[in-house]
Amino acid sequence: MADYDFDVLVIGAGPGGYVAAIRAAQLGLKTACAESRETLGGTCLNVGCIPSKAMLHASELFEEAASGKLAKLGIKGSVTLDLETMHAQRRDAVKGLTGGIEYLFKKNKVEWLKGRAAFTGTDTVDVGGKTYRAKNIVIATGSSVTPLPGITVDNEQQIIVDSTGALELAKVPGHMVVIGGGVIGLELGSVWKRLGAKVTVVEYLDMILPGMDGEIRKESLKVFKKQGIEFKLSTKVIGATVNGSKAELTVEPSAGGDAETIEADVVLVSIGRRPNTDGLALDKAGLAVNGRGQVEIDHDFSTSVPGIWAIGDVVPGPMLAHKAEDEGIAVAENIAGLTGIVNHDIIPSVVYTMPEIAGVGLTEEQAKERLEKTGGSIKVGKFPMMANSRAKTNHEGDGMVKVIADAKTDRILGVWIIASLGGTMIAQAAQAMEFGGTSEDIAYTCHAHPTHSEALKEAAMAVQGKPIHI
Repeated sequence: MADYDFDVLVIGAGPGGYVAAIRAAQLGLKTACAESRETLGGTCLNVGCIPSKAMLHASELFEEAASGKLAKLGIKGSVTLDLETMHAQRRDAVKGLTGGIEYLFKKNKVEWLKGRAAFTGTDTVDVGGKTYRAKNIVIATGSSVTPLPGITVDNEQQIIVDSTGALELAKVPGHMVVIGGGVIGLELGSVWKRLGAKVTVVEYLDMILPGMDGEIRKESLKVFKKQGIEFKLSTKVIGATVNGSKAELTVEPSAGGDAETIEADVVLVSIGRRPNTDGLALDKAGLAVNGRGQVEIDHDFSTSVPGIWAIGDVVPGPMLAHKAEDEGIAVAENIAGLTGIVNHDIIPSVVYTMPEIAGVGLTEEQAKERLEKTGGSIKVGKFPMMANSRAKTNHEGDGMVKVIADAKTDRILGVWIIASLGGTMIAQAAQAMEFGGTSEDIAYTCHAHPTHSEALKEAAMAVQGKPIHI
């Protein structure tokens, strides 16, 4: 190995990259990780998953107190919003967790190469003007926000912002317009709605949360409307201008029609994310991207060039931090000669609003389509959270649990949840599916009482038409 500087060089220190680097080092491989940010953790820890959850939690507590919800529980007293302190606790969370990754690098002897990386050959990378040679190179550069043509984002001005800018607003906007009814837009829109903003979501499609189960999407829309968020569905944004301290958004029906103007204090552009492959000089390594800007891989995460691997948001599949983490472990184990596997059919997804919206496996629409091709059919069991004793007691009755199973084998095909603890509850469903579990397996597993998870048990019982509490 004298000809190589490293056994493994990971490009990018997000959830996929830093996990791959740590796991590779644990397996005895000399490992480095190139990262241009001043802190480790990528988008997720710095400006994504972690800071948004810090704001979601804090805004939820504020809204409970300010709206009078706590007064109904006998907890009385006025509250005031200290937005700067709320931002400070968000920054503290980020600082602590990104610092934790740096500690883990040192503990596991992962060398942090500080700077932006670019290929100079099939086994060489330039980082900050210095060339390194590695036997294995893992591309884990993540993704960034997708721009909307004709609309200029300026996070410093804080009028037209992206998800990063929406976390840093210095004051609560009077009216926020969110372009895009996906996960990120709904989460950040919920934050500022709770803190006092009027929030309008503009979505090109006729329903929010594309890709999720149809019934869950419709039920989620009802819940958000109940919370006071306004929606303009089947609506296309055709332009936005800034006039003084306001933004003027021009929209029209997606199918065509008369345009109208919406005035807003802040416009959040949140229409998705795109792979970070620009600047990597992939051509010098003999690599190219597909039509979506992704790096194509084999089942073991290897690319078409031997010794070069790719994981996370730069490869096909959902852009989720936990998917990238699992791929990071798997690719390191494959490089070390072990067998690293990720079951991409069982990757849970969660929207961290209140209530949370979570799903794993097939939607009802997908399950029907798949089984109809083989002459099969499905059974569906549902249970409303308002009938769950713990949710009812906690005044968290919005939502439902839905279990989709193969009618012949009873094997679980998908689970969808709207509940305050939906993101936690979905783990049981994912694990059951990983082991090839049936709805009966969940139905006949004793669940602690009273817990929100009993709703999953009841929905599983409902697959066979025998729920107890409805």
